Amino acid sequence: MTSPHTTDVLILGAGPTGLTLANLLGQQGVRTLLVEALDDLIDYPRAVGIDDEALRVMQSIGLVDKVLPHTVPDQRVRIVNQDMKVIAEINPTTREFGWPRRNGFVQPLVDRVLLDGLARWDSVTVRMGAEAVDLVQTADEATVTVRTAQGTETITARYVVAAEGGRSFARMHLGIAFEGETRKQRGLVIDVADDPLGTPHAVFGGDPSRAYATLALPHGIRRWEFMLHEDEGDELVESDAFVHGLLADHVPDPAGLNIIRRRVYMHHARLAERFREGRVLLAGDAAHVMPVVAGQGWNSCIRDAVNLGWKLTAVVRGDADDSLLDTYAEERRDHVRAMVELSVNMANVVTNRSKLRSAARDAAAAVVDRLPKLKAYVSAQGFKPMPRYERGAIVPVVIPSSKSVPVPEGYKPGVGTLFPQPRVTAPSGGEALLDDVTGAGWRVVVWNNDPSRLVSKETRETLERLGGRLVRVVPSVQAEWATAEVDEDVVVVGDPVGVLKTWFHGRPFSAVVVRPDHVIAAECLAQELDGVLGQVFAAARVSEASSTKYTK
Repeated sequence: MTSPHTTDVLILGAGPTGLTLANLLGQQGVRTLLVEALDDLIDYPRAVGIDDEALRVMQSIGLVDKVLPHTVPDQRVRIVNQDMKVIAEINPTTREFGWPRRNGFVQPLVDRVLLDGLARWDSVTVRMGAEAVDLVQTADEATVTVRTAQGTETITARYVVAAEGGRSFARMHLGIAFEGETRKQRGLVIDVADDPLGTPHAVFGGDPSRAYATLALPHGIRRWEFMLHEDEGDELVESDAFVHGLLADHVPDPAGLNIIRRRVYMHHARLAERFREGRVLLAGDAAHVMPVVAGQGWNSCIRDAVNLGWKLTAVVRGDADDSLLDTYAEERRDHVRAMVELSVNMANVVTNRSKLRSAARDAAAAVVDRLPKLKAYVSAQGFKPMPRYERGAIVPVVIPSSKSVPVPEGYKPGVGTLFPQPRVTAPSGGEALLDDVTGAGWRVVVWNNDPSRLVSKETRETLERLGGRLVRVVPSVQAEWATAEVDEDVVVVGDPVGVLKTWFHGRPFSAVVVRPDHVIAAECLAQELDGVLGQVFAAARVSEASSTKYTK
């Protein structure tokens, strides 16, 4: 029967959250309407950092190859004091999730890739120049009135995702508090073409007289960000003399620069009181904003989208109960709060105007410099809060009582964290990233064993209905033999240099259940797998039956 709704999911806002979510939903064939108040995407200075988690999502939606040309992989950050002494360097070299952890990028170009990518999906419609001006909802649907150049019209959807930025109409209309602060410090962003420095790294200047940052961006673009003083009005952004004066200590000839953008921005640190109100879900900047120093605003938006994407798909298709959407806020809000706090703390370190606090910061940096482990921790960006969900669509860890399975020293439960993505040997031969071999849906990943022998027929049918895959991981030298003895729908993955073996070796479990957002939903021993999968289905509110399947 045809649904009377205009669409299943209405997304307000064509920023990174809305564009990524629309791609995720389109990939699964979910009817989606994306509306944006502006006539085109924003092209002024915005985010400049994309991390490994976000690149993994770009990989999942098939756009990473088009995103990468607009990035600077493995971009180092040097934090200097007023004397130009390097007091810290951030240079993470991990490839835990398959991609560099720190990357400079040009947001408008990447957002354009996401918009153009929507043309691949017949189920997705994009409408620019349509501003939401009213919203009403019942227990079963939400109706949004939008204003266009032609007049007003109503759109009815099963769910509305409000991702229209920090001044979200939907959030304000629903009376949801946006808790936090708008900091007094303002920043001036200047983007320059024909990079006059040409160096590949980024520099954060912790100068109490005026904090600044400069970053090398792709395509020969250089960005500067300067903290403005209280007595410097926003109108100074248009003054060449003022801008050239700021840049005089940075380049030989400020007047000869090819300035392409300049804009004043505020430092906000705010978190929505709640992320869901009935049929409306807040995401991205509509739900949280943070200072730019940590470079996590854009990436937090992508985390929202990938968390919501599989859950909305499951609920819309009848594979899961509506209550699954409650876990979105349960999982994301705590992590976003941690990211906001990190951003505020980093802003306090870099942008403070107190010479006394700056001296204390420099003294602390000198201590860190003499402690190799702590210095390595800072360089590897170990202070970045990684997603670790302790509630939601996960199954709490129960340590096995087997005398044959000791708990390794330093073991931390993997449930609620991201499953790694090394390069593996594919069944067809050659190496590829794990997600490209297994797919990015539900995955049951088992070390050594054939997982099809560990689960019941009923469990396997439920997993297949969700588009899930059974994955057997073996040393690459065993891959050909292991492939010959399993069912054709079991994916055999070879572990060429022991990355996954080492990962399993560090925990008292041999099987994990991985969600479509790459989060580990459960981990257990092989013999426990069937029962644990039943617990996972319950935690994910999986329905007894549904009329459709996920698109593989």
